[in-house]
Amino acid sequence: MSPAPHAGRAVHVLLVDDHPVVRRGLRAMVDDLPDVEAVGEAADGAEALRLLADGVCPDVVLMDLQMGTGMHGVEATRRITALPSPPAVLILTTYSTDADILAAVEAGATGYLLKDAPPEDVAAAVHAAARGETVLAPPVAARLLGRVRAGGRPALSPRETEILGLLAEGLANRQISRRLFISEATVKTHLVHIYGKLGVDSRTAAVTAGLAAGLIRPA
Repeated sequence: MSPAPHAGRAVHVLLVDDHPVVRRGLRAMVDDLPDVEAVGEAADGAEALRLLADGVCPDVVLMDLQMGTGMHGVEATRRITALPSPPAVLILTTYSTDADILAAVEAGATGYLLKDAPPEDVAAAVHAAARGETVLAPPVAARLLGRVRAGGRPALSPRETEILGLLAEGLANRQISRRLFISEATVKTHLVHIYGKLGVDSRTAAVTAGLAAGLIRPA
C-alpha cells in the first residue's frame, strides 16, 4: 500500500461543532494530540463546506451530528464525501442511536466515535481515518453487530472476506485487483455480492458492517 499523503507531517483536522465551548475543548484536545494539527473550525456543515471551498485542506473532518439550525452532520458528510478529493469524515458525537449511526455511515463517514472517548482513542481514530481505515467506537460496533445478527445475513466467502479486508485497508478496486491478481470487473462483481449479503450500498458501510460482525479485523 502506498504511503499516506500526510506521511512526514501532522494529520490536519477540521473541527465541526455548533457549540463554541465544545469546539474550544476539542481544539485544546486536538492540539495536545501527537502528530495532529487543527487547521480550521466550523459551526455547522455549511461553514465546513465553505472552508473547504476556500482552500482549507484537512486530512480528516471531525464532525458533530446535530448542529442547531445549521446544516447537520449527515448532510454535511454526504456533501463532503461527494467532493472530487474529499477528506475522511470522522463522526464525533453524543448520539449513538441505530438511525444516527446508519445514516452517518451511509452518508460516507469513515468512522463513528462518541464524545466521551479518551483522547488517545480519538488520536488513534484520526490517524486511522487519515489512512482510509474505518473506525468504530465499541458501543457503536456492538449496535451494528446486533443489527447484522438480527438480519440473519449469509456469511461471506473466503474471497469476499479477503476483499472486504482490503477495503478496510483503504485500497481502491484497481489496487485490490493487482493485489489478488484478478480483474477489476471481478472485484466489482465480488463487491456487488458483498453489498447484497451485508445489506449495504457503499464501501464504507460494507467495512463498518464487516467490522461490527467480526468478519474482518481493524487494519
